[in-house]
Amino acid sequence: MLQLSVEKVDLFYGAAQALRQVSLTAEPRSITCVLGRNGTGKSSLLRAITGHQPISNGEICLNQRTLGSAAPFTRAAKGIAYVPQGREIFPLLSVEENLQTGFARLPRGERHIPEYVFDLFPVLKDMMGRRGGDLSGGQQQQLAIGRALVTRPKLLVLDEPTEGIQPSIIKDIGRAIQHLRNEFGLTILLVEQYLDFCRELADRVYILDRGEVVAHGVAEDLDRDDVRAHLTV
Repeated sequence: MLQLSVEKVDLFYGAAQALRQVSLTAEPRSITCVLGRNGTGKSSLLRAITGHQPISNGEICLNQRTLGSAAPFTRAAKGIAYVPQGREIFPLLSVEENLQTGFARLPRGERHIPEYVFDLFPVLKDMMGRRGGDLSGGQQQQLAIGRALVTRPKLLVLDEPTEGIQPSIIKDIGRAIQHLRNEFGLTILLVEQYLDFCRELADRVYILDRGEVVAHGVAEDLDRDDVRAHLTV
């Protein structure tokens, strides 16, 4: 199990500051949700955690050990798996080949697709030979999560997993995330805009506005008027 700690992180894109002294903790065996309007720094935070964007100040730690400037593949080896916004599956590869891209960080003896991936997302087993680009948006999202799970993560980081997906598949993804926490003890950090999805899943919630954490607490806090004010357009 992994604990993630983000401590007073600043992040810049050139002269533009995307994150300002951001601190949060994702506890082991818990679901932590980051909410906020578009452009508030949510995706930048995940890119910093996964090593895809360098930070200017602060620390990002796993189990109280700093990641420093570790590259994304080094962080993956430490147990971090990333499901990016937009899914970024390989459209010309088959479902099976997309899943096999998760083998890269694994020892040869572990290079197989865990059966629980198909237990969580049965549609993937039925479509192993189909090209990724031929799947629906919801099926592609399940494939992207499945690919991340192939790496045997301890921390699963998801960027807007419900974006552009039909309600029935949103429910399937929600159940899968809960199962991964409850049965496998994963630490899960997700960025969302779908308020009800977070309320049902999250153990703890952080609200970002203009690159800063403006509120945090348990999921029930989402019903407070002062919290909702940071989420309305």
